[in-house]
Amino acid sequence: MSVILDAQDVFSLGPVAAVAAIRDVLARGLDPDADVPRVVLELAGGQGLLMPSESGGWFGVKVATVAPGNPARGLRRINATYLLYDSETLTCAAILDGVALTTLRTPAVAVAACLDRLRAVAARSPDGLRLVVFGAGPQGEGHVRTIRAHVPVADVTAVTRRGGAVPAWADRHLTADDAAVAGRVRGADVIVAATSAREPVLDGTLVRDSAVVLAVGSHEPSARELDGALMGRATVVVESREVALREAGDVVLAVREGRLDPESLRTIADRIGPRATVRADRPLVVKTSGMAWEDLAVAVAVYRQGGRRTLPPSWPVCRTSRRG
Repeated sequence: MSVILDAQDVFSLGPVAAVAAIRDVLARGLDPDADVPRVVLELAGGQGLLMPSESGGWFGVKVATVAPGNPARGLRRINATYLLYDSETLTCAAILDGVALTTLRTPAVAVAACLDRLRAVAARSPDGLRLVVFGAGPQGEGHVRTIRAHVPVADVTAVTRRGGAVPAWADRHLTADDAAVAGRVRGADVIVAATSAREPVLDGTLVRDSAVVLAVGSHEPSARELDGALMGRATVVVESREVALREAGDVVLAVREGRLDPESLRTIADRIGPRATVRADRPLVVKTSGMAWEDLAVAVAVYRQGGRRTLPPSWPVCRTSRRG
C-alpha cells in the first residue's frame, strides 16, 4: 500500500536533512552523469516533463507540467507529482507533492555543493553572512532558509524587477535598477539568482573574490542569470558536465563567448569527494539545472522519516490531494 505525502510532509524533512541526503548519495558513489535525461514534451497548454531515476534500491519519477497561461487563471504555473517505487518489487511506496519536493531539493543541492565554502566564509564573518537574493519567489526564500540552517546570516537583501513589500525572510527589498544594488552586490558574501530572467541579473565584475554565487533560475541553453565576466573568473561547479553543457545557459553562453573553458567545470561530486579543495581567491559559482537523482534522494529521505497517511489499494495514482 502506498502513502501520500503532501507539501507539509515534504517540508517537514527540513533543509538540514535535505542537504545531508544529497551529500550522502554522492559520498556513496552515485554518478550524476549516469542519470536518465529528462524528457520534455510539448503539450497543447505548455510543457510536460518526465524525470526518472533509479539508485540505492529505489526508482522514482517526477511528472511535472508547465502551463504559461495558468497565472492569468489564478492557477500555479508549475504543477508536479512524484512517484516513489521500491526497485525490487516495483510497487509504489509513496506519492509526494512534486512542487514541494522541487522547492526543498533545489536549495539543498546548491548548498550541498558549497557547504564547506559557506562555513569557511562564515568563520571569517563573526556577525554572519550578507546575502543578496535576486528573486523573491519560493526558491529565493528556500535558499535563504537553507543557508540560515547551516551558517549564521546577518543581512538579506531581496532584489526584483518591480520591488514591493519586504519579504518576511529579507531585511530589505530593492528594485533591480536601484543604485544601491551595486553596493549590496559588492559587499555580499553570498548571491542567489533564482529568477525567470533570460539575461544576466547582475554585473559579474562587482562580485568579490571570496563570494559564493548560487544560480538556479535558468535551465535552457539560451537563458542565463550570470554573465561571462563572472563565469570566466570563477570556479564553476555543476551537477553534471554533460547536463550543464546541454541545458545551462549560464555555462553554454559563457563557453560560446570564449569566457569559460568547459574542461574547467567541477561537479558537485568533486566537491563532496577527496578533490573538494578549490581556490579561495576567486568566486565560487554553483550552477544547477535540476536532475532526477536529486528528487529521488530527497524523496527517499522524506519517505524514510515516516509517511503518516496510507492509501487504500483502489486509490488512483494520478490523484494529488490527500484529503477525503
